[in-house]
Amino acid sequence: MYYFQRYARGGVRYALSVVLLFLFVNNSQAFLEKSRSRTFNKQEIERMKQTTAVVETKFGEITLKFFPDIAPNHVSSFIELANKGFYDGTTFHRVVPGFVIQGGDPNTKSEDRSKHGTGGPGYTLEAEFSNLAHKRGTLSMARAADPNSAGSQFFICVADAAFLDGQYTVFGEVSQGMDVVDEIVAQPRDSRDNPDERVEMKVKIVAPEGK
Repeated sequence: MYYFQRYARGGVRYALSVVLLFLFVNNSQAFLEKSRSRTFNKQEIERMKQTTAVVETKFGEITLKFFPDIAPNHVSSFIELANKGFYDGTTFHRVVPGFVIQGGDPNTKSEDRSKHGTGGPGYTLEAEFSNLAHKRGTLSMARAADPNSAGSQFFICVADAAFLDGQYTVFGEVSQGMDVVDEIVAQPRDSRDNPDERVEMKVKIVAPEGK
């Protein structure tokens, strides 16, 4: 299941001493999904740099800026999925104050919470790790124990999380709407950090005109 391992709770902020949760993939899918990786030309990179995503929620909008120079395959996949409506109706199924909000699982369209965090797009992405820090507002991709197992699930850091650096693919950041992110992460949640009330999203891609 796609989760960060639950950290010990208490007054102390989640920190380096915490053991990371490697997002477990359903075994029935783990070895069936095909890996996707390709090379992009300068024009494609430039177009993705000029493209943004607007995540619409009941609390307002979150605007995302992409880093295709660093993680072109992750950016391209996110844009492709969003344009297909893949993310529409999915939820932020994991909210951890002082850490992250996580979403992008197609299984969250179902009311069956036992499957939330286990889904993906039917393919995986090869890691595009970099030296970019996981800081407040960072957009990064969730994955399983295999570094090359990211799919559709992503997370946004609500605080600096240096212990994630170099282990998850940073592919963008929030350019507007961190107040919305803060509202989402503060929602009452169950024992699996899934908000008690659904926080659905709709993702709209805003691309530059022309080809």
